[in-house]
Amino acid sequence: MNRQLATRLAAPAAFLAGITIAVLLVRAGLNDGETTTAAQTSVATTTAATTASTQTATQPTPVFVAVESGGTLDQIALDNDTTVERLLLLNPGLDPTALQVGQRIRVR
Repeated sequence: MNRQLATRLAAPAAFLAGITIAVLLVRAGLNDGETTTAAQTSVATTTAATTASTQTATQPTPVFVAVESGGTLDQIALDNDTTVERLLLLNPGLDPTALQVGQRIRVR
């Protein structure tokens, strides 16, 4: 059990150590000789990790579907658990009355 726990914690610990070292190196270069306290490093590390995870979370990978014969925005919205309004927001300039077979529509 202890070995499994150590294995699960190794990657996050290595990541945090790497971020901490990177922050220290950057801060050392920016401060021109000023000393950095452990509290300043901790805040900088937490901010960097939070910013990285926020940027990842806010920019999802776009998902597209191809219009099939007889396809409508209503049906595409139903099939992809979204709304027609959302499809129109994701696809500016899309004319819902002029869909063509094979046309790619962003659904996420």
